[in-house]
Amino acid sequence: MPAVFFAMHSNGNLILSKEISADSTKNTKPLLFQFGTVLKTSKAKIINNALVYNSTLGYGFDFNSVSNVRINSNSFSVEKPTYFSVKLPEGNYKIEVLLGSSEKESNVTIKAESRRLMLDQLFIKKGKTVTKIFNVNVRNPKIDDNLNVTLKDREKDILDWDDKLTLEFLGEASIQSIKITPKDNLTVVYLAGDSTVTDQDVEPWASWGQFITNYFDDSVVVSNYAYSGSALSSFKAGNRLKKILTKIKKGDYLFVEFGHNDEKIKGEGNSAWGSYSILLAEFVQSAKDKGAIPVLVTPTQRRFFNENGTLKETHGEFPDAMRAVAQKNKIALIDITKITTELYEAWGDEPSRKAFVQYPANTFPGQEKALDDNTHFNSFGANEIALCVLSGIRELDIPLKKQIKKEIPNYNPKKPNSISNWTLPISARFEISKPDGN
Repeated sequence: MPAVFFAMHSNGNLILSKEISADSTKNTKPLLFQFGTVLKTSKAKIINNALVYNSTLGYGFDFNSVSNVRINSNSFSVEKPTYFSVKLPEGNYKIEVLLGSSEKESNVTIKAESRRLMLDQLFIKKGKTVTKIFNVNVRNPKIDDNLNVTLKDREKDILDWDDKLTLEFLGEASIQSIKITPKDNLTVVYLAGDSTVTDQDVEPWASWGQFITNYFDDSVVVSNYAYSGSALSSFKAGNRLKKILTKIKKGDYLFVEFGHNDEKIKGEGNSAWGSYSILLAEFVQSAKDKGAIPVLVTPTQRRFFNENGTLKETHGEFPDAMRAVAQKNKIALIDITKITTELYEAWGDEPSRKAFVQYPANTFPGQEKALDDNTHFNSFGANEIALCVLSGIRELDIPLKKQIKKEIPNYNPKKPNSISNWTLPISARFEISKPDGN
């Protein structure tokens, strides 16, 4: 796939040079942005005023957040959600952010692209600096000169599919520099799934795929192709599997979680033991053919309780069908259906509402009616599901379990966290309309 690479012109602008393979960014140079009014160096782009992003310049503060920015002597600082974007070709990138202020303490959260959590509320004392490193996948819909991923109308303007890397800084943050380095030797975890997996672009919706990014070490990057309303058949028909297969390499992973929408497809052959099982087998074999490691993930439960406090089963035979495909093909399986049953029942009927998008009217701007969703998670719930997936990974015989950050404790879904302890800063961008799928 052809793409352009970037370099820094002497005037500070990003320039786009000759076309190269988008599968490799090894020929590109790191980008270093330093922020402040008194800095002088030839090795970085000095940003000494609050620049609004434009595609010609190729970087700047984005999404009307420039008014939040204060430029200091050697940093920029914000107290409201603020976006910094850089125009980049498709690829995987190591991001190094130097944080801290000589003037005040900081408490920094960083999200990338469509709200992928990368740094969760890091406290930094006044006068101290900390460098945090994480990896971000940047992509576009192009597969080759004649073929693209088919995007839904609602996806065409989201951050995951544009032509730039966007970082969102939340809390009381002071940022001294941002270094962006192309990386082509990372373990890539590809995600194929529906609205319970995808990077939900706007609040208050969230999914586990955009929270699990915070739990792997810096040898891993997550590439999330899931989208709301998708089934195995539509995921394939929209060329998302094809796109993944042009990228995936030996040692990478393909996590496959479907069921919510597959079970609604009617007609002859469209059953758990028919097209669903056939397509699951095709997905996992395609990954194995590339030397990658497929992992099947049964669908998350919907929040529907019986009167006795147990959870209703709404997925029919689809979880059993996936379990059978995994066993027959000797594929790793994470039984999230079982795990989330334990999770919701441990919370109970009423407390479990706090993990879903259930809010009274006027909680968010423009929200005139109550939100009452028993399928889609808020950020707290999505993070709990991500921890459930991590617990499943730790039980598998796959190398990925050794790439979970060592400081992440084991998680027991029968003893889940409480929302009373959840303090993640909320992003600035909202949409009240629910995601596709149910």
